[in-house]
Amino acid sequence: MLRKTANAPLDQLNTLGFAAKASWLVKAEQPNELPEIFDFALSQQLPVFPLGGGSNVIFQGDLKALVLQQQAQALSWPEIEPDELILSVPASYSWQQLVLDTTNKGYFGLENLALIPGQAGAAPIQNIGAYGVELADSLQAVEGYWLPEKSQPAKFAIIDAKDCALGYRDSRFKQDWKGRFVITALQLQLSKQADPRLNYADLKARLAIKLDLATKKQQPEFLNQPLPRLIAEVVSELRRSKLPDPAKLANAGSFFKNPVITKQQAEELLTLFPKMPHYPATNGCKLAAAWLIEQCGFKGAKRGSVGVHEQQALVLVHNGGGTAQDLLALAEEITTAVKTRFNVQLEREPELVNL
Repeated sequence: MLRKTANAPLDQLNTLGFAAKASWLVKAEQPNELPEIFDFALSQQLPVFPLGGGSNVIFQGDLKALVLQQQAQALSWPEIEPDELILSVPASYSWQQLVLDTTNKGYFGLENLALIPGQAGAAPIQNIGAYGVELADSLQAVEGYWLPEKSQPAKFAIIDAKDCALGYRDSRFKQDWKGRFVITALQLQLSKQADPRLNYADLKARLAIKLDLATKKQQPEFLNQPLPRLIAEVVSELRRSKLPDPAKLANAGSFFKNPVITKQQAEELLTLFPKMPHYPATNGCKLAAAWLIEQCGFKGAKRGSVGVHEQQALVLVHNGGGTAQDLLALAEEITTAVKTRFNVQLEREPELVNL
């Protein structure tokens, strides 16, 4: 028997805290329940909207849809843990818990991605990344369920990572596969061989300081931790110092992507703004969206029930009692200002949901 609720409130299921209801909320205990769930949605003539931790969505209002939530399952570890491991991770597993589990066991691969909110199943959709590391660096395959279409029946499948077109905050799950495939698990390649990614100066510096202090204070409980765990701890500290906890202040994390522009445009902007942060990118030059927004005077700005976080201009916050329209109006104001001053177009990260 499916666990389903009609006219279900979603206020507590999205980190922005916007009020919304779904025609049906269905909680899947196991992936093998998906065919029955989609049959039920078809009988109700409703689309299915998979929802994980709700940390990257903006609900514009009530959803005439069946909202699907996969319930938490345990990780399965081999009895003898090898140096190289392919780990199968249920889509419903907490991403932060996954980082803690793997780094505590001494596995490298996810340590720079600590404290990213949400569940594992959402990670490939966005190709989450932080501090020089992306999910694409570890992802081997995605397991899931193809929805039925005119050209093919519904079926379970395993998709190789190379076929997912993982890019900067992008994948085929956001493009031509959107609404067609439900992710049920990830296959991640992890290693106990030391391969720390410490390209970011603040990460490398803070880790060195903590190691030095622990040595001087003779703190073996700190120094005896696996290196991946130490890096994850430092990354968590850095993120906490810059980003608000959604449990305390409603937000969806970084609201805008860091824009990528041509090298020529970057050179032109640098003649006008010599201190503009910029980084090499595969197809041009990546700019820091937070810096652009700050230069336009929006850091800490308030617009009624919504605003820009005081410490991180990339984060738009909801102080309660507001609507998605309030937040989108602020986002449009910011986008217009950045475009006017720098001729750079900002793109929204969270998915706008209007079903």
